[in-house]
Amino acid sequence: MKISHNENLIKKLIDKNDTSNQFEILKKSYEQIDYAWSQKIDKENISVTKIQNIILTGMGGSAVSGEVVSNLFQNKLKYPFSVNRNYNLPAFANENTLLIASSYSGNTEETISAIKDGLQKKCQIYVITTGGEIEKIAMNNNLPIVKLLQGYQPRYALWINLISALKLFQELNLISNISNLIEKVKQLIKSKADEYSSEKNIALDYAIQILGFIPIIYAVDGTTSVVASRFKAQLNENSKIHSYYNLYPELNHNEIIGWETQNEKRLNSKVICITDKSYHPKVKKRIIITNDLINKANTEVIQIKSNESEFEIRLFDLIYLTDWISYYLAIIRNYDPSEIEYINFLKKKLSE
Repeated sequence: MKISHNENLIKKLIDKNDTSNQFEILKKSYEQIDYAWSQKIDKENISVTKIQNIILTGMGGSAVSGEVVSNLFQNKLKYPFSVNRNYNLPAFANENTLLIASSYSGNTEETISAIKDGLQKKCQIYVITTGGEIEKIAMNNNLPIVKLLQGYQPRYALWINLISALKLFQELNLISNISNLIEKVKQLIKSKADEYSSEKNIALDYAIQILGFIPIIYAVDGTTSVVASRFKAQLNENSKIHSYYNLYPELNHNEIIGWETQNEKRLNSKVICITDKSYHPKVKKRIIITNDLINKANTEVIQIKSNESEFEIRLFDLIYLTDWISYYLAIIRNYDPSEIEYINFLKKKLSE
């Protein structure tokens, strides 16, 4: 079967494979933004003057909001900030740490363990969740909670999780007022939702281009790194394929050598290069040179960028676009973008 921009074929594949109607959830992502930004933030139990560093702890889609914060406020956040994906917190965590525990389900075992570690280390803790065991821990320890809207798979709840975290940062005066930015993002998502759900769209086109290949995603550290890591994870979970990512300029100090002996029969890959006009001039030059070397190794480089005027908007634009690409790739591969059989299997085995 030849995949193309055939409206009837794509619609049939969506009807066949999208058993949970994630198409509509993706399309209506702007509704998550509305809900999250309207949340009231309890500030009474947090002493902002004590904060010396911030840790966001979470796994999978719940940790992505922390990576967005890192990229979005790379030169503006005045506190040391890190994302923790583990059972324990870093040794420096203490009473001067603001610990944001993010778990959509509320039952993520690594995050539960990290909260308990944070309580022992007397961190100031704020919880973002729909409920579960983490909500119980929060209530038993009088921890403030941002309650998320239920009914989504965690990776499809990115916007409600992310915007809730940004609202928390704003209300605690950790960042300047971003209400105008959030409104622009909402309007962008509404506009792009119409575009990406139409008969012919660029997200589907990109999905068709990488069908049958292993995507290797290159972005830039501290600027678009969250786009690469999120895209890689979405290709894994939604599209059911292996995918890998690395970041400039670091990849020029190691991974570039792998292209010297690249053999497409051994690694049938395509490189997806996330580009942005805000990159350092030297990084831009590195990308041009590296792309030439990759092309010489008989590997195609697909460049993905946003044409929005503001960097912050471009970052959200790229995240939303790549989510749609991973969705369409699942559909045209005849896989259900909702299914996560091996993750569920692993969780069951871990609980035995």
